[in-house]
Amino acid sequence: MLQTFAILLTFQSVGELLTYSLHLPVPGPVIGMVLLVIYLLVDKGRVLEVMQGTVSELLRHLTILFVPAGVGVMTQLHRIGQEWLPIVVATVVSTWLSIAAGALVTRALMRRMGDHGEANEELAP
Repeated sequence: MLQTFAILLTFQSVGELLTYSLHLPVPGPVIGMVLLVIYLLVDKGRVLEVMQGTVSELLRHLTILFVPAGVGVMTQLHRIGQEWLPIVVATVVSTWLSIAAGALVTRALMRRMGDHGEANEELAP
């Protein structure tokens, strides 16, 4: 368990270091997560075996991690009340853009799989 937390904190720290030293507009934990994913892909699963038990336990209690976000919303409630229109517009527009992007990607993949699917059906008895 401690080994997993050390790995996670190391990658988060490296992400923070890169963010501050390169003046990147991306949060350090996001960069650390991307670096961790890249490392896990290159590592061929050795580190994943070490992390799997602890990560599964963390995912089981993932809802607890939303408490700080809820507290943040509550502390900024007056500001949300003042700026509700841009927040609603941004939420609606980003939701529709996400749905549209998902639909376009799905359509493209279905077309691509359809081409391969027809070839596979011809080979099937």
